[in-house]
Amino acid sequence: MIWRVDGVPLSERFGDIYHTETGAQAQSRHVFLAGCGLPEAWADRPQWRILETGFGFGLNFLTAWHAWRSDPRRPRMLHVVSIEAHPVARDDLLRAAHAYPELAELAALLAAQWHGLLPGFHRLGFDDGRVLLTLCIGDVQPMLRAQAFEADSIFLDGFSPDRNPAMWSPETLKAVTRFARTGTRLATWTIARAVRDVLAQNGFQVAKAPGLPPKRDCLRAEFAPPWVVRRRTPAPVAATPGHCVVVGAGLAGAAVAASLARRGWRVTVLDAAQRPAAGASGVPAAVFAPHVSPDDALLSRLTRAGLRLTWQALHDRLEQGVDWRASGVVERRPPGDVRLPAGWSAEGPNESWPADAARLKSTGLPEETTALWHAGGGWAKPARLVAAWLAQPGVTVRCGARVGRIERIERLEGTESGAASAGWALFDGDGRLLAQADRAVIAAGFDSAALAPRLPLQPVRGQVAWGRMASAPQLPETPLNGDGHLVAHVPDADGAFWLTGATFDRDSADTSTHEADTEANRERLARLHPGAAAMLSDAFCRGEVQAWAGVRCASHDRRPLVGPCDADAPQGPWLCSALGSRGLSFAVLCAELLAARWHAEPLPLPVALAAALDTQRAGGRAAHRPSHAASQ
Repeated sequence: MIWRVDGVPLSERFGDIYHTETGAQAQSRHVFLAGCGLPEAWADRPQWRILETGFGFGLNFLTAWHAWRSDPRRPRMLHVVSIEAHPVARDDLLRAAHAYPELAELAALLAAQWHGLLPGFHRLGFDDGRVLLTLCIGDVQPMLRAQAFEADSIFLDGFSPDRNPAMWSPETLKAVTRFARTGTRLATWTIARAVRDVLAQNGFQVAKAPGLPPKRDCLRAEFAPPWVVRRRTPAPVAATPGHCVVVGAGLAGAAVAASLARRGWRVTVLDAAQRPAAGASGVPAAVFAPHVSPDDALLSRLTRAGLRLTWQALHDRLEQGVDWRASGVVERRPPGDVRLPAGWSAEGPNESWPADAARLKSTGLPEETTALWHAGGGWAKPARLVAAWLAQPGVTVRCGARVGRIERIERLEGTESGAASAGWALFDGDGRLLAQADRAVIAAGFDSAALAPRLPLQPVRGQVAWGRMASAPQLPETPLNGDGHLVAHVPDADGAFWLTGATFDRDSADTSTHEADTEANRERLARLHPGAAAMLSDAFCRGEVQAWAGVRCASHDRRPLVGPCDADAPQGPWLCSALGSRGLSFAVLCAELLAARWHAEPLPLPVALAAALDTQRAGGRAAHRPSHAASQ
């Protein structure tokens, strides 16, 4: 890409300019927003979903976001799903928006999340998660096949049909039609006859409208086919926010509560313990880093998608350097095994690559050590994130409330509308009513097994060792991961601490601590970082090292379970559990996936990856033992 002397950007790949000489924002307002009747059309709606076929510099997105911010009748949620095969550089994105002062703040927020744009889906959240951009990096037709939702507006953008024919082909336009509902409006700057004809053949009522100079015309269309539209699968119906009870106040439950509250639900969180994050989410500190594999396997793509969302949640809700730290993580690997996909390097867009000699030296490892550097890794205090989520408006927490059973009730009194409706009643072990609500979500870690007995949930006990930094002030600043993990210099009211572990005891729900496990963690640390083990040797010998134990919940295939507990009862209860030892990686992703499915929103993942987390994949299958995963 080059910038012409008049300030208009030109794509060398396609030999075409990115926007009209009149200006990108003027084009966005006139052609796309006005062409789809915005902002008037979205007034007072619970959500608005826009599909765009060419992101470019993001000026259509920024203009729509600015219009949403400025509109007192804006929808509660704004979704933009945009496809881009060749993302521009961050500096070019900022330069393109520089000409429009009202977009400067928004462009800076977008640029802050403009990283790690490997092929696939990337969910970017803004304005407390109420503006969601799903950026799909790849060729247009595969990206369209990977998503499924009904769009309220469609922006057909991209370079001219004669320069980029694939973007405007009959196959692409037919695929776009799959996202239209009756009344969906479509807008584009081109009036090419071939484009008009294909849109009309696929059910759009097409009309020319005055264009933005130097163009005389632009195109506006509305999906109103004269035939009955028959879909392969019926379009999902968005839930109406009401009252939801979430069982469990750990990472999974708190993330679900926060996602639903942002969408207008009144959420009651019930937990058996006397305080939130009393289970596995109460570990004093945890390391988070993506899983990587030579073939960029399913787990690798899922953790990468999850950590992007986690990173943003940590940034928005916690204090950097106190509750979490964007430190990066060194992952120690067996000699010669870097397990990276071919072509990944420090030049990106990947954010994991082989650790160089300088990085290893700063971490206190020999230069010949085989290790990876995860720029997107770090450490966090999970309980602090849980507390921040549960403090959101619309969320109420009741501790000391163990749910013994959940029953369907045909008449739920006292709903927000005042009308009686069906719902769910939750009782304790003695049969006392704890709560009733329109919907229920089970997110209680391994305790979920008692409420969802058909699903393959397995307890995995873990014990860590920890102590104060005074015993070893020279421990590395950078967290390490591998066969176990080490994080040090974590601030605390009683003095900074270090933490290492963890054990991995399948089929154990024992939360007591054992001296044998403390010794096992010491031996694991000696393999992970011999120098750190030597520094802490005296502390272990003097009995100054403390222990903490918790029970994780895992599934048969190491992936979370998100979906209805019973395939024949899609209205609930739902399960969000089995995050295993990757609670920080998966909590936000699973919560947003659940909320998206309830509200017929664009998914934060490609359809195939979302299906890999669905509870129905595990229906009737016995639990198998998951393999060890050391990081969050």
